[in-house]
Amino acid sequence: MHHSRSEKYASQAEAASRNGDKDRAAELYRLAAEEEASALSALDPSKTRTLGITAVSAASLWFKVGAFRQVERVACQWLAADYLPDFAISQLQTILQTAWNEILFRESGIEFVKGEVLVSVAGGKIVTGAAPLEFVHRKVKEVRNIFYRTIEMLLNQPFRRRGLPSADIQEQFRPWLLQAPPGSYQFAVRVQKPAQMSLFPDASPEIEEVTQKLLQIVDAAAQETHEELENIVPDPEYRNGFLRLTRNLAPTGKTFNRLEIKSATDLEARPIVFLPESRQEINKTLREERKATEEPTELKEEQLTGILRALHLDKDWIELHPDDGEQSVRIIQTGDVIDDIVGPMVNQRVIVDVAVRPDGTYLYRDIQSEE
Repeated sequence: MHHSRSEKYASQAEAASRNGDKDRAAELYRLAAEEEASALSALDPSKTRTLGITAVSAASLWFKVGAFRQVERVACQWLAADYLPDFAISQLQTILQTAWNEILFRESGIEFVKGEVLVSVAGGKIVTGAAPLEFVHRKVKEVRNIFYRTIEMLLNQPFRRRGLPSADIQEQFRPWLLQAPPGSYQFAVRVQKPAQMSLFPDASPEIEEVTQKLLQIVDAAAQETHEELENIVPDPEYRNGFLRLTRNLAPTGKTFNRLEIKSATDLEARPIVFLPESRQEINKTLREERKATEEPTELKEEQLTGILRALHLDKDWIELHPDDGEQSVRIIQTGDVIDDIVGPMVNQRVIVDVAVRPDGTYLYRDIQSEE
């Protein structure tokens, strides 16, 4: 009975939230949390799976109320039990760490837009709680760059091929790296709310949803077909850019073989999973798009693998030290290379698709990291 009431209140709260009635939504979520707590206390201790599901639900509902100390009480109480299933322990750890972050931010006066992205990687050279520093640094930069691109799109900025985001965007929208709960290797990212929203008139509702929009984009890019991505990102330049940025998140199977990205605050949302096959599917889409826009040519197509040693995009070239050569080679006509994509690859292993002229000159076609 208590659980049924909780579901009813939660459903009404979601409807109120969609209608913009935040006060009513908070009150309904509080009622839902109280009913779920009553349901939890009445459960048979032998029903461990049901206990785990209900404990996670209760903590999640208190989180939606903003009652973070109550989240702490529920999560710590049930994490101390030695009979909850693994999935419940993991989810309670996630929501507890997120609640602790919220408490600290509230005390410091720092405000963030809604939502938090949790990224986890596993397999290969990744072990529980640890990963190579260069690898982590690169993945953090890749997620940051997708955030900036999402913000620019929501602000109706022209697609940026060169340089960094504008000074205003970098100053006002600061991504933060947060401590994540235990896992294979995890990190969490949030975007600080602009202190001067007057710099971005009429953008407040869109900016508040930037985290949700990023998750929608990444989810659509991870699908085998990209019809949904076309609906979410109508601009073809932005769409192609998001596909390339998302591709570099996906594993090749060498350094790691699985990446998950999900909301840390919406435990009901399914994780977005990238496997080596995900990269292959995105590559297929990008090749098809490239062939559709390029002029037919008789030039030989090749794929080079090696270390990206240098680049000068304003002068239209990159320099690669290939695996099968003693000297670096220059690849020209890099017109559609995006700084956000190629920048983190310098001095890293990459795969470059090229066309080869009869005189041996390499013409750029595509570039991706080789994890």
